[in-house]
Parts: sequence; structure tokens; C-alpha cells
Amino acid sequence: MVRPGILLVDKPGGITSHDVVSRARKALGTRKIGHAGTLDPMATGLLVLGVEGATRLLTYIVGADKTYEATILLGVSTDSDDADGVETARADADAIEAVADEAISAGIAALTGEIDQVPSTVSAIKVAGRRAYDLARAGEQVELTSRRVTVSGFDVRARRRGNDTIELDVVVDCTSGTYIRALARDLGRALGVGGHLTALRRTRIGAFDVAAAASVDDLSEDALLAPATAAAVVMGALAVGADEARDLRHGKRIDGGGRLTGPVAAAIDPDGRLVGVVEKRGAQLKSVMNMPEEVVR
Repeated sequence: MVRPGILLVDKPGGITSHDVVSRARKALGTRKIGHAGTLDPMATGLLVLGVEGATRLLTYIVGADKTYEATILLGVSTDSDDADGVETARADADAIEAVADEAISAGIAALTGEIDQVPSTVSAIKVAGRRAYDLARAGEQVELTSRRVTVSGFDVRARRRGNDTIELDVVVDCTSGTYIRALARDLGRALGVGGHLTALRRTRIGAFDVAAAASVDDLSEDALLAPATAAAVVMGALAVGADEARDLRHGKRIDGGGRLTGPVAAAIDPDGRLVGVVEKRGAQLKSVMNMPEEVVR
């Protein structure tokens, strides 16, 4: 049986995130693999997968902040707000020429910080129990409500002006649940020329970076991060003794609440195994998520 762990994968374009999960299941010989958030087929970059008992850690990863590299094409709108959609509008050359660099900077500034964002219509959000993209493809009217997200960074790395379009290469740091496609759409709307996303790459989820990820052609047990290693990266480690580890595994509280500096920590036993995730309860510590006990190899 494959050992538990966290698998970082660099998804290529043109396949779904579920395709990546299927490949990982085949490569590792297990069905028990989950993910901490998907990417659109067009997008590339970091996927975080949990294998076997480490799927329990995904709860603490899925809501982490993320970083994306993207290309926005101003001057053309699509029904999906990205290049996979159907073109719905195109600005004329005069309108594009009238868009000053200062206006682009002001539009980006207005989309930075805490904002209320309406997700793209072609999204996986459920409306009355059905996915928004299913409703949109069926020709039904989709009304999505706005949600509060935080865009902590929205930086332009390159600008390319054509006769009737403007391309922007950008880097976005944001909270989980932010739609980069919607940022492209809203920037284009604010400038009066429309816009959509032509490229998207996720480079970071929390403390995990795509530079450490395996390709889909190189998925193996050797690429797995041990649960203790991954959990320590996500929330910090707390060393516990053998007796404390036993008590935590049995659902008992242990003394030492003052040792906890954050809201939660990864309790690591003397053998370097992840006991579980602990939080403070008064002056004591209690496990709020126990890992299946690993066999020391």
C-alpha cells in the first residue's frame, strides 16, 4: 500500500484537474486521493493532492492564499471570460488607442484590496443545486451573487499594444475563491473595451510553490511529502513526547497550551510522525484532527 503524503503536481494545459487525479491514482496504485482546489483545463500550475490518510490535511490547505501569473487581453470579451469561451464583443481600434496606461493602472488599483467580485458565469459555483456552467451551457440565465475577496497584489509585468488589443502580463496574489478571469473581465469593463484571460498559471498555494512540484509524467511515491513535513509547512510543528502522542491519539487532552503560538499546530511525535492537528483548549491542547498512525518503515 502506498504511504500517505501530500503530492505537489504541475498541471499542464489542456487536461482537467480530475485527469491529473486519475493519473495520480494510477501511478500510485490507490483510489484514495483528493485535491485542495482545481484549475480550469486552460490553466497550468500547482495542484495540491492528498494521498491516503493525508487527505485529512487538505482541509487546512484549501483556503490558503494563492499566487497566479496571467495574461489579460483587453479589447475582446468572451462568454466565459477566458480564451476557451466564445467571443461576444470586440472593441474598435480607436477605443483601444484611447486607453491610456494611467487608466489601466487606475483600473487595476480599483481591483486591489478587499473587493466584491461576481464570479464568472461559466464556473463551478452551484445555483439551486446545479453548476453555473451547466446552466449557462443549457442557455439558462445565470445570476451569481458577489462575494468578498482580497486581492493583495495585482502587478503588471509587461504591456503589449496592438492595433486593436492590449495584452497585460500580470501577477496576482489573492485569497482563495478569487476568480482571475473575473478580474480580467472587470478590468476590461472598467476601461470600456472588454477583456478576458488568455493564459493562467498558479504558482503558489499557501507555503507550497510550483517549483517543488512534479510533472504529470513523473508521479511516484518518491514525490510525496510526508504528512509531518507538509503539515509543519502549513501550520508549524509542535514536538510532543511519546506519552503525549499516545494520549492525543486516544482523544485525551495534554498539558502545555502555552506552547501553541498560532491557532493550530502539527503535533509531531519523537519518530517524526504526524499525530494530528492540535489547538488550545484553556491551558491544555486537544487534537482536532487525528492522522491514521503510520507504520515506521
